[in-house]
Amino acid sequence: MKSLAKNFINGIIVIVPIIIVVWVIYKTFLFLDGLLGNLLRPYMAESYIPGIGLLLTVALITFLGFLSTRFVTGKLIGLIDRLLEKIPLVKTIYSVIKDTVNSFLGEKKSFSKVALITIPGTEMKSLGFITSEELESLHEPLKEYIAVYVQQTFQVAGFTFLIPKDQVEILDVKPEDAMKFILSGGMANKSKLPGKQ
Repeated sequence: MKSLAKNFINGIIVIVPIIIVVWVIYKTFLFLDGLLGNLLRPYMAESYIPGIGLLLTVALITFLGFLSTRFVTGKLIGLIDRLLEKIPLVKTIYSVIKDTVNSFLGEKKSFSKVALITIPGTEMKSLGFITSEELESLHEPLKEYIAVYVQQTFQVAGFTFLIPKDQVEILDVKPEDAMKFILSGGMANKSKLPGKQ
């Protein structure tokens, strides 16, 4: 009976992560394929091949990126950008989305530096990601502070702490290794993390 239970647990350990990854990839594919695919299906009827919508979405994004660097279309996109930043409520949503996308894909990527911080009043340490090193534009007295985002385990949520620069230790750790370590609750500890230098 013990052997049967052990084999069942081993099966869960091996199969469940594979099933979840396949399911996430499948759902992501359906979502991206459906962006333009849902518009094409009525016209293509039974000749629609799954993946055409995804290819067209990638091609459209690439083409729009190309247009954004051209004089006339770049000016038009800049005009739309400025317009969205002036509409109440819309400007808040737009700026958050724009800044988030820029933080992952822009030239000045956030989450590219891993930080080790001490939780105030304790000797406990926490890993986080530097998201902004220039806070004086937000509030002048914060110029000696930096923003550190501390991710919660098993969640997308987290906290942003404003910490004095001299109290933050920058680690020579790959951000993806630190993210894996945090999201797994410390179980994915094969990475180069504090104490493993």
